[in-house]
Amino acid sequence: MKSSNIGGQAVLEGIMMRNGGRYSVAVRKPDGDIEVDIRQYKSIIPWKTPLKIPFIRGIFNFVDSLVLGMKTLTFSASFFEEEEEELLTEAEAKKREKNEKIMMNLTVVLSVIIAAGLFMVLPYYLSGLVKHYTDSRMVMTVCEGLIRVGLFLLYIALISRMKDIQRTFMYHGAEHKCINCIEHGLELNVENVRKSSRQHKRCGTSFLFFVMIVSIIFCFFITAQSQIARVLIRLALLPVIAGVSYEIIKLAGNSENPFVNLLSRPGMWVQNMTTKEPDDDMIEVGIRAVEAVFDWKNWQKENL
Repeated sequence: MKSSNIGGQAVLEGIMMRNGGRYSVAVRKPDGDIEVDIRQYKSIIPWKTPLKIPFIRGIFNFVDSLVLGMKTLTFSASFFEEEEEELLTEAEAKKREKNEKIMMNLTVVLSVIIAAGLFMVLPYYLSGLVKHYTDSRMVMTVCEGLIRVGLFLLYIALISRMKDIQRTFMYHGAEHKCINCIEHGLELNVENVRKSSRQHKRCGTSFLFFVMIVSIIFCFFITAQSQIARVLIRLALLPVIAGVSYEIIKLAGNSENPFVNLLSRPGMWVQNMTTKEPDDDMIEVGIRAVEAVFDWKNWQKENL
């Protein structure tokens, strides 16, 4: 299997697919039709060089993914607010759009802060409970890492119980199946996509899982005595951890090395929680999203 380098994410009743600087969003509207929007995406930084430097590029790609994710989620949600929007004047619509952009940026920033607090700071303080039983820094660091992974899995388990999230996870499965179908040399149609795997090594879920694991390794080297300093160093290391994790996931997506495949297994196991088997209507949405930005037939001729 060879990587096509396309990727995407599930949105509200739809799928976003990105191929280089172009992306498409395909959404199943309330009336049953599929709306496809194709756009160019510009990175948060105007320079291309940082996006090519190993370990640095992962930081900006991660932020880009968050921004693009919120943007496409907002777009998909707009189809379920059309009736309300029809009643707005042009001036009110522009004002609303401006407010939505502000809210989107604030949401991205707030999400990063909450994630850092929940998965970096909280596990550190909870691991302090182990002090009553051992003074070993290694044991405490391992416990902190296990708590971090446990919180991550608990969070996924809790949100997966929500009805809307369950449907989003089904679209997530359709996204993976479409990419796997192409990369395994099959014609992109509903039947072939349905029998393809819903697990993929380049998934964002695997990336986040690698972030958890890499953070354990980095925390071994934090030797500051002050609690505040240890927390601040952990937060400061987040971009570095994201950069390293990005390189690992990029390597995994382009390699069939047995050791690399072994490293990928835990993240792919977690994908069993964040992807569900889609129905045919969802697969059709995924196919439309792929074909809008990717010539899969030509790619298969040249690469397989």
